Amino acid sequence: MKEKILVGARETIDLPELELFEVATRIDTGAQTSSLHVDHISENKVTGMLDFEFHPDSHDVTKTIKCSAKIVDRKRIKSSNGEKERRYIINTLAVMGELTWTVRLSLTDRSSMNHLMLLGREAMKGEMLVDPEFSYLVSVEKISPSVE
Repeated sequence: MKEKILVGARETIDLPELELFEVATRIDTGAQTSSLHVDHISENKVTGMLDFEFHPDSHDVTKTIKCSAKIVDRKRIKSSNGEKERRYIINTLAVMGELTWTVRLSLTDRSSMNHLMLLGREAMKGEMLVDPEFSYLVSVEKISPSVE
């Protein structure tokens, strides 16, 4: 049996191919699909690429990071509030602690959620076990800059 890493209910994940680092992530065994909060999605039908913006600080939406990724799929996904939404799906490299793997992400508006990213069961399969009593077992909590 493969050794699995123990993770907490919240971790930070790096997505180096998107140049996104220390993304606040909710580890959710109740969710099948993983998702990332993005805005201003634009599809290039010729290249099959998506351009979108990520807000690294949920408290300051004026700060954005422009990203691009290849479209892998489009799926209808039921959100936590029960509504179905058609979402773009991308694959990208993820790094959490010493674990590096490819994660499949749906792109959506998570602005009403507490975490910019949700890691679902599909992305955890075979790699990790979750202890919901703890947070940041393999990563470091991102400390937001203080406002003075």
